[in-house]
Amino acid sequence: MSRIGKKPITIPEKVEVELIGENSLRVKGPLGVLEKTFHPLISIRTQDHQIIVERSNDEKFTKALHGLTRALINNMVLGVTQGFEKKLEIQGTGYRARIQGNKLVMDLGFSHTVELEIPEDLSVNVEDNTKITVKGIDKEKVGQFAAYIRSIKPAEPYKGKGIRYLGERIRQKAGKAGKK
Repeated sequence: MSRIGKKPITIPEKVEVELIGENSLRVKGPLGVLEKTFHPLISIRTQDHQIIVERSNDEKFTKALHGLTRALINNMVLGVTQGFEKKLEIQGTGYRARIQGNKLVMDLGFSHTVELEIPEDLSVNVEDNTKITVKGIDKEKVGQFAAYIRSIKPAEPYKGKGIRYLGERIRQKAGKAGKK
């Protein structure tokens, strides 16, 4: 039995959970609505203000889906109640970011400025021109957009210039050895 999959998910008071069909779920909360369809090998039911996830057989693939499905549903419940956020920081001389309308505009040492369209269901804040915060109710979309921002100019290992997650440690390499 999956340790994660067999734990029931308690439904907070402000959250409504609606089963659509056999393996689709809609979760409504104070921050918004999330809807997701899950694999048919996994069954989902509600009972006594709890969501219970069960699997149909004991095959390896089904066991993996069991824990995954429970974790995804738990993230949906947490998302509509608390939300998720990822923080990034920019390091480098002249590197900065700002919000212009619905775009995140960054100067990252390229010959041009980088403009990213902010998805509708996410909010992005910039503090001190170097700290970017991505917030939203869908954990997957928040993480994906933060990873996309970071992928534009990842921190390089020699001087550490670039975009990194807040608190991420970049392993520094030694530079070129001098002549003797």
